[in-house]
Amino acid sequence: MTHLPLVEPGAAGRARHTALVDGKPGATETDRFASLHEAAETLLDELSARFQVERRESKEPLGLDDALVRTVRLIPRMPTAAPLAVHFTELGLTLRFGRWWWESLPACVCETCDEDPAVLADRLRTHTEALIEGGLWERVRRGFSGSWFETRLIGTGVKYDREGPLSAAGARDARRGGFAAAIQWAPWQRRSL
Repeated sequence: MTHLPLVEPGAAGRARHTALVDGKPGATETDRFASLHEAAETLLDELSARFQVERRESKEPLGLDDALVRTVRLIPRMPTAAPLAVHFTELGLTLRFGRWWWESLPACVCETCDEDPAVLADRLRTHTEALIEGGLWERVRRGFSGSWFETRLIGTGVKYDREGPLSAAGARDARRGGFAAAIQWAPWQRRSL
């Protein structure tokens, strides 16, 4: 199964979505995604046991003005392998792979969008498997209007491309870190039995 790239809706799409959701009781009910937290906990425990990683737990904001959320990071002991962060939000999960890959599960919590928690748990597992198999690629691209990051996640049943703008400071930091050229993160190392 190949997942199509997530497309952020434009202003008209967001307006239509808001019009559909407004006025519906329970349109933002989030209890149905509690099983997604359980699936993430199970996966993090499995990965910590199977691979040579350091597990760090903290409370972190997702953005500058956001509340603190529980965050679990798995940092491979081999520096050429990409780190994984799972942010446990009130509405679900936010995944961060490597330097720039991120994904919200669910993308929208409303009943109109009706994202299935079982499908999201499967996506969590397949995307994480792609990461630990070395399927994450990232780089910085310079253009006339500034610098952009490009990232690609490829694995069994997964093929996503994403890009976005970088601040001047972020672009400089990325180039100093060796991300100006394309980097394919290495597979995670398994623990010895």
